[in-house]
Amino acid sequence: MWSKIEYVLLHLYILGICTVLIGAFVVQLSWKEFPCPLCLLQRMSMILAAIGPAYIILSGRRHHHVGMSVLAAGFGMAILAAVGGLSQAARQDLLHIAPGDKGYGTPVFGWHLYTWSVVIFLVIIVISGITMLVGDKLVAENDRKMRWFSHATIWIFGVVILANAFNALAISGWHWFLPDNPDSYLLFQ
Repeated sequence: MWSKIEYVLLHLYILGICTVLIGAFVVQLSWKEFPCPLCLLQRMSMILAAIGPAYIILSGRRHHHVGMSVLAAGFGMAILAAVGGLSQAARQDLLHIAPGDKGYGTPVFGWHLYTWSVVIFLVIIVISGITMLVGDKLVAENDRKMRWFSHATIWIFGVVILANAFNALAISGWHWFLPDNPDSYLLFQ
């Protein structure tokens, strides 16, 4: 039973990060707010944080049963990516901490997206750490009846990765450096 719960939680972990990244796209496209270089780095770190659980799922599909070493490697990758993303988000928060600074972009539910990123990366670290602590009880096992769930999750994650790659290319164009406060898609200029 615990292995099935772990199997579903791995998918929800990836889909949760995909939801956050899609939400960032919604803010970008509906409010016409272009992500700054630090925002793009935070998005990349979220993708890297989801690659660890994707690795666990794909290993489970191949071997039907995933051992503790694969589980630890996957969540270790997630923690390292989240620490990198947390440092990027904290730096951006500290750039806008001065009195009178309105921050970059429109706040969502009262906080800027980079402040939400701090919270998300902290949650990723805590969830990954807890999963590694109790990993010997929650070793993922692939359920053959749920293969469609794995296919859908990995495909959604792949589409989100491609969309973010194209978004970064569209914003930076063929330039080596992205402006601090982008106001257009440089690829289309």
